Amino acid sequence: MKLKIFLITTLIPLLVFFMGCSSSKSDGGDGGDTVKPNPSFANDIQPIFSSGCALSNCHNSGSTRAGLNLTQGQAYANLVNVNSTEVPGLMRVLPSDADNSYIVIKLEGRQTVGGRMPLSGSITNTQLQNIKNWINNGAQNN
Repeated sequence: MKLKIFLITTLIPLLVFFMGCSSSKSDGGDGGDTVKPNPSFANDIQPIFSSGCALSNCHNSGSTRAGLNLTQGQAYANLVNVNSTEVPGLMRVLPSDADNSYIVIKLEGRQTVGGRMPLSGSITNTQLQNIKNWINNGAQNN
């Protein structure tokens, strides 16, 4: 009986909590599950940041790690043509050059400073490809 109460009051809520914190969803609400040749920042890229990066204790207005706020209305200005604070000289997003954009380097785990992003989960290959396509298409604020 004690084990049953323990499972109900402790383990099940923890499982629900951790499942809710995962940023590896692939539905239409977080950047979609389709690779788009010319993704829109507002419709395809910002939802990825909102669901997987602009979280409590990460890149939101209350806790801007590395000086990077990725909340809606702030993300674009904090990314495009902005020097990385971890590796000065590398742009967070270098328009038309995803492979040399620090955000892609961090998302792919090619960084030499700090950890791979996102720390508390992962993004899907589709989401990563959409970010790269957005950058390679000029990183427009569209």
